[in-house]
Amino acid sequence: MKKIILNFEKKTDNFKALIQEALNMNLLNFLLSKETYSDLNQIERINTFTRDIELPSTNLIFDNLEHLKNYKDLKANRGIFIELTTKSDEQKVVELSKKNEVDFIVVSAKDWKIIPFENLIAEMHTQDTDLIAQVEDVKEAELMLKTLEIGVDGILMTPKDANEIIDLKGMINAEFNIELINAKITNIENIPESERVCIDTTSLLQIGEGFLVGSTAKGFCLIHSETFETDFVASRPFRVNAGDVSAYVLVPDDDPKKKYRTKYLSELKGGDKILAITNKGQVRVVSIGRVKIETRPMLRFELEATRDNNKIEFSCICQNAETVRFIDRNGIAKSVVEVKIGEEILVHIGPGATHFGTKVKEQILEK
Repeated sequence: MKKIILNFEKKTDNFKALIQEALNMNLLNFLLSKETYSDLNQIERINTFTRDIELPSTNLIFDNLEHLKNYKDLKANRGIFIELTTKSDEQKVVELSKKNEVDFIVVSAKDWKIIPFENLIAEMHTQDTDLIAQVEDVKEAELMLKTLEIGVDGILMTPKDANEIIDLKGMINAEFNIELINAKITNIENIPESERVCIDTTSLLQIGEGFLVGSTAKGFCLIHSETFETDFVASRPFRVNAGDVSAYVLVPDDDPKKKYRTKYLSELKGGDKILAITNKGQVRVVSIGRVKIETRPMLRFELEATRDNNKIEFSCICQNAETVRFIDRNGIAKSVVEVKIGEEILVHIGPGATHFGTKVKEQILEK
């Protein structure tokens, strides 16, 4: 997870409103000063940063390496602030990251931004030292978090209003994109009864958002959330009627360098994390509140997609119900009972065979 540090060193007119919005959005990394520390140090769930080494903070930011080396208390995480004005400053940051003398480096670049940070990300992304970019606004934060696709490890920003905090939260909820392409439905068959898995999340899912589900790890169909109101069934915007118990679904990987892994739908339980994906391929992590498994009639869809001039065949099993929807090539949600052979829907081509949810190179045949 990218680290968002909010600068609350000054008591602005909207100070309390900004703090409340940050707590609401679960953005809990606060940069504090003597002026603001006493207002917030009783809130146990926040993670405090400060430039004042006299404050009992979790993270200390030093202005120079000499001050840092003279500080003997090893309990706090230690960081340093460096402003980039010359190429030698950039090299100083890289060399410092390799020595493991600090836990993080806050870098400010007032003039040139993209090229210096591209260089720093390329040099530091394999190091344990976190690269934190000081930014002016949300637009600059998004740029830093996505530069070279890897992005910096975090940003430090002074929010001007509550909307900026909300925008930052949305940005880290969609930390990466998953490629979606069109696949043609080649066959549909009825399965009289199967054990169906219905996933209720603790989040409100949006129109165009759902889960990627497939019978094999070769391909996954985007199953839409139940956000639509109908004459017969009320909207359930937290729910995805996902598929049968044997299906795979995409979930977050514990390794931050990997985008996802797979789990069987039957393995999911309340409290687990799962990936919600929009029809634009934007990804966020949501939590599962409960999982319901019931016997229902199902439909098995066989699909074919073309990627890199290779034809890929895979399948997906869904409940035979009007409330279960694919998303077609135009981004429109369409009920599985209305989809016809020859139509195209949005899918993700997966890594192929997996072992306990992780991609493997061994020869495994799935069909």
